Amino acid sequence: MLRWTRILMAALFATFIFAQGEAKALDPENTLYLDLKDGRVVIELRPDLAPTHVARIKELTRQGFYNGVVFHRVIDGFMAQTGDPTGTGTGGSGKKLKAEFSGEPHVRGTLSMARTPDPDSADSQFFICFAPAPFLDKQYTVWGKVVEGMEFVDKIKKGSQSRNGQVSDPDKIVKMQVAADAK
Repeated sequence: MLRWTRILMAALFATFIFAQGEAKALDPENTLYLDLKDGRVVIELRPDLAPTHVARIKELTRQGFYNGVVFHRVIDGFMAQTGDPTGTGTGGSGKKLKAEFSGEPHVRGTLSMARTPDPDSADSQFFICFAPAPFLDKQYTVWGKVVEGMEFVDKIKKGSQSRNGQVSDPDKIVKMQVAADAK
């Protein structure tokens, strides 16, 4: 009898785990594919946290804005920043976004908007956290998280610590697309 109880419990547990995976299927309209030289990064967008930012990121992505844009600032153990078409860290799309700060923590794989000291200055630049960065919490707009391919983010060429992460001959975004539009 004990043997059958264990088998039944194992079967129920397996069913529960399988059902959890099914429930967590990503919405293609709220998923990005970020193709890097080493592989594809899958990003889950969080419109529940930052609807305006997610809408703008998707708009820019669909325009091809991010394709070929470099990671101009990459600090080992902290983050990789991109989204400036000039590659200098001072450019953007020309459309500022009002802050959408939340309680979502900056952990490994978090995507968040870069900005100036003005909270409402985010534009097109964003960063991906390599590690937890709690000092950024509730001060930067979190809009997504890496759900697959973080090992490729880890391979992005790092910048010089003495130059605040500025990268010589930086890696770039090969292609970024909304999963619903992927070819």
